[in-house]
Amino acid sequence: MTIAQLRRRQFLNYIATVSILSALPTSVLAQIITRQPPRSPFNSRSTAEEVTEGLDLSGLTIAITGANSGLGYETMRVLALRGAHVIGIARTQANAEEACASIAGHTTPLYLDLADWESVVRCADNIRAMNTPLDGLITNAGIMALPELELVNGVEKQFAVNHLGHFILINQLRAPVLAAPQGRFTLLSSVAHRRAKNGIEFDNLDGSKHYDPWNAYGVSKLANALCARELAAQISHTNATANSVHPGVIATNLVKNLPAWQRWGAKYLGWMFLKTVEQGAATTCYVATSPELVDVRGFYFSDCNVDEGSTPFMQDDAMAAKLWQVSTELTRDYLPAQQHS
Repeated sequence: MTIAQLRRRQFLNYIATVSILSALPTSVLAQIITRQPPRSPFNSRSTAEEVTEGLDLSGLTIAITGANSGLGYETMRVLALRGAHVIGIARTQANAEEACASIAGHTTPLYLDLADWESVVRCADNIRAMNTPLDGLITNAGIMALPELELVNGVEKQFAVNHLGHFILINQLRAPVLAAPQGRFTLLSSVAHRRAKNGIEFDNLDGSKHYDPWNAYGVSKLANALCARELAAQISHTNATANSVHPGVIATNLVKNLPAWQRWGAKYLGWMFLKTVEQGAATTCYVATSPELVDVRGFYFSDCNVDEGSTPFMQDDAMAAKLWQVSTELTRDYLPAQQHS
């Protein structure tokens, strides 16, 4: 049996595993879902194509934000290459259409602006109107290290875009993901969560007490990981999973706000210490599709394996629960009616 045949068999087996898991009592299932994920054979040099080799994703529908460039584009390309129907979401319809048209496979272009929460709801409406289960939602888009304090709906922009915009999308699409045989929420976090020295600063979400570009970015990335952790707890009685990932340090459009000398270094010297885009998309693709992670939820991954070196804030369930509550209050008008009734 070839490696490709083996990987295909593993993928088919995971659908059967879901049926078995769904028949188990909740108490038994809860014990299973807390297991440590198996160690994968992949590492920092693995590419998205390598970690999905042999998988047949035909029949699956996966949505991804930020699909028009960088990591999002490569993730969309590889998932479509493996047979998935990918809903490629960008900040404008034109960007989404151009990106989707440039790759092989089945794609659907949609748009949203994470700083315009009405547009997030409209995008979710369009996805729900497809009347199909959503096998995966990958929250990939983001902004980084804004040099000056900016606000969106009274909240610091990086927190509003990277976390709250995606929080709305996750909740709007929760039902179609849960309707899939084994839906997966994959949230992009970052090693930059370490820059959130005080965790989530609930009394400074508008930046009025102090603003530091990297601390604010770190808070937003910590929020992504804690959101995945709390979501995992909330859906632990279902077949769905939620995990967060650190893709690695890659020279994408995120670096546009860095000083010129740092952008120059990333462009001309980055090959010595940065991941390529192909390598950066690997962990996302692995967590979103691997048959080995069918019942794994609530973890933070890097280099296609669980990252044990994160800060204590990343395992702070009380902070995660409070973040969910505060996020719900801040976005109440954009969430499904039954969620805040």
